Amino acid sequence: MGSPQDQAILLLESGNLKGSSKEIKHGRTAHNMSSSSLRKKSDLTLVSRVRYGWLRNSLANLQEVILGTKLSVLFPAIPLAIIAQCYGFGRPWVFALSLLALTPLAERISFLTEQIAYFTGPTVGGLLNATCGNATELIIAIFALSENKIDVVKYSLLGSVLSNLLLVLGTSLFCGGIANLRSEQKYDRRQADVNSLLLLLALLCHLLPLLFQYAGASTTLAADSTLNMSRASSVVMLIAYLAYLVFQLWTHRQLFEAQDEDGDDNGSQEEAVIGIWSGIAWLVGMTAVIALLSEYVVGTIEDASESWGLSVSFLSIILLPIVGNAAEHAGAIIFAFKNKLDITLGVALGSATQIAMFVVPLCVIVAWIMGIGMDLNFNLLETGSLSLAILATAFTLQDGTSHYMKGLVLLLCYIIIAACFFVLRTSLNEADIINVAHIKPATDAVFRT
Repeated sequence: MGSPQDQAILLLESGNLKGSSKEIKHGRTAHNMSSSSLRKKSDLTLVSRVRYGWLRNSLANLQEVILGTKLSVLFPAIPLAIIAQCYGFGRPWVFALSLLALTPLAERISFLTEQIAYFTGPTVGGLLNATCGNATELIIAIFALSENKIDVVKYSLLGSVLSNLLLVLGTSLFCGGIANLRSEQKYDRRQADVNSLLLLLALLCHLLPLLFQYAGASTTLAADSTLNMSRASSVVMLIAYLAYLVFQLWTHRQLFEAQDEDGDDNGSQEEAVIGIWSGIAWLVGMTAVIALLSEYVVGTIEDASESWGLSVSFLSIILLPIVGNAAEHAGAIIFAFKNKLDITLGVALGSATQIAMFVVPLCVIVAWIMGIGMDLNFNLLETGSLSLAILATAFTLQDGTSHYMKGLVLLLCYIIIAACFFVLRTSLNEADIINVAHIKPATDAVFRT
């Protein structure tokens, strides 16, 4: 805090910090480092003059959490979205305002998990980041499942993976290569290799249910086999993700720790600025707000689709991931400009892995519990796009060096895929496309023979 008295209040509220500031800094993940690039130091001069300690501490926490980010200008979108929903304003406006409001909330979740990690240690902080890092996507998916909008769930999660692998990573490598033309850009291949292997495992789990509809003897048998295969694969993927957490947080932690050589960039974040109980309270409160806004997004996405002339699939695959993860994406690009590709790769690949190996199978299991038949068959076009994205990324990161051409190719791949979904899904009836995707073509008989 700003004064010794404020520091005493912080320690009284939270207890002793676990480990030195150096240990805590070296335990920070790439997601924390990325989000910290959008933070700003709060001026607590006026707050420190407040006479009452509890009021001074509350105002300081409020200033650190709400005004401690460059995205604080978007916080007014939260009450505006609630007002628009309560007073029956245009539902496309509710959708747009809710999306804008989710942007700073996602960045603040990363900030709060980092603050809690100062007191619990990097391991617990890493677990929090592994479960809360993509809280927005998970909450939106659960609300969509509760309304039986399985296609929205699949589209939004697919879009998150595609945007991280192609848009974020491509833009980062392109901008970083342009900004560092005279210096060679290198990164640690070992982290990229682990994430690429997990993404390939996720791709296999998506391909098998898709192929079941061609190998099945009948449509009913193929549907049952696809659902059972998807649920079994989801359990395997969750077990693999747990093993990945052990690998990341215990046995090979050094591969995933974000090493920041510049002490000036994030020096202000080397010690906690709020207490652990304040951090937990803010985390619970912001998660509740994210849940409310996610409900608005799911409930108004179809109205926004009709009003804007864009398909639900295009909004879910392209728009939702870009806006929902804008803060994290901006941080990855900023560190690419600084020639710190390990942090950039940690953000892009880490988020894609977390979505593919944790959020997607968890949604399948949650749908199973809710009695909803969600499977891993994302249809031919979507699965093909996922395959190309994962393979293109794996080939791009195979030699440990980077230049702007690699980023340009990934970025162009994303533009082509986005254009494909825009043209196809808006020019044809989506329901017809989905139905056609599940009808086995006449050539099945040829393949079976």
